[in-house]
Amino acid sequence: MIRRAVLLAIACTGFHLCAQTPPAPQPDVLVFTNGEKLIGHFEHAHAKTVTFKSDSVGEVNVEWSKIKELHSAKPFAVVRRGVELARRSDLSRIPQGAIDMAGQKVVVTPPSGAPETIPVAEAAHIVDVPAFQQEVLHNPGFFEAWKGAFTAGATLVQATQESHTVFGAVNLVRAIPGETWLDARNRTIFNFNGSEGSQLQPGEPPIKTEILHSDLERDEYFQGSRFYGFGQAAFDHNYAQGLDLQQIYSGGVGVTAVKKANEALDFKASISYERQAFQAASSDRSLAVSVFTETFNRKFARGIQFIEQISGTPAWTAGVYSTAANASLNLPVYKRFAFTLGVLDTYLNDPPPAFKKNSLQVTTGLTYSLK
Repeated sequence: MIRRAVLLAIACTGFHLCAQTPPAPQPDVLVFTNGEKLIGHFEHAHAKTVTFKSDSVGEVNVEWSKIKELHSAKPFAVVRRGVELARRSDLSRIPQGAIDMAGQKVVVTPPSGAPETIPVAEAAHIVDVPAFQQEVLHNPGFFEAWKGAFTAGATLVQATQESHTVFGAVNLVRAIPGETWLDARNRTIFNFNGSEGSQLQPGEPPIKTEILHSDLERDEYFQGSRFYGFGQAAFDHNYAQGLDLQQIYSGGVGVTAVKKANEALDFKASISYERQAFQAASSDRSLAVSVFTETFNRKFARGIQFIEQISGTPAWTAGVYSTAANASLNLPVYKRFAFTLGVLDTYLNDPPPAFKKNSLQVTTGLTYSLK
């Protein structure tokens, strides 16, 4: 009798829990103009492209013109073309609710109130409501929203000659907001990379290499524009060129010429103060210079990423100038880890006597990405 009572109690508890468990959400449905159907998850739509993650074929990008129907019961926000968003924007005018698309028209059905119909041609962005509110309303603290990577590598040789080389880099970017479909407000950039090495051989003086670079930049975008003003401080040390410390303090303007989810291209120009201190103190100098910089990064399939930057620094007087170019290729290895191949080339047209004008560095290492 007791056993039956216990089993009955367990069964009743199970039925009670099942009754309290909310039903699983219905999957999203995408129907092509040729009648083919995908079941899965509607992620977002920007301009003419819809991103849909299918249970069978994975993530696909489809143009609106090839879609006959699209249905999702999850809440989405639809931003019309020409609407600018900021933290103080009145979001009540942004339609939010379940999505149904047919006949090249999107019907947004809010939890309460009348549905709103928007032609596909007028829908600039369709994003899920939590992501929309997070990006538009949330103002991240200084220690939030950082993206970037840490890289490290080393080489060791123990033979008749003894040598070692170590390399490390930190590259961090904090862009507010973080989504490319929203107008940028500000951006903070921090970079550091350095390599140190030595070679010992019996009866010969040691050979040393040491190259360090660090920079910090703050960009403030003009409202609703891809143009921005920026301030930057950069520091360089290159033992191979007799350079103890180069300091550059800059203020200027830039433009994000290309801004996509997988690609970005920036151009910058500044008026700067440069101070160069060499191992030979007689070569020290202070200069008024301009700095012109181009930065490009591109993400490819399977997580492969290419980053490149070129800068030129001509002085206003004395005929002195310098250039720098660096590039890196990141090849994913496991989860957030990647194999990195990097090249850094710097050129000083007027180094101290006995030092070469050009310094070329090729590095390999293991990179860990924050996001």
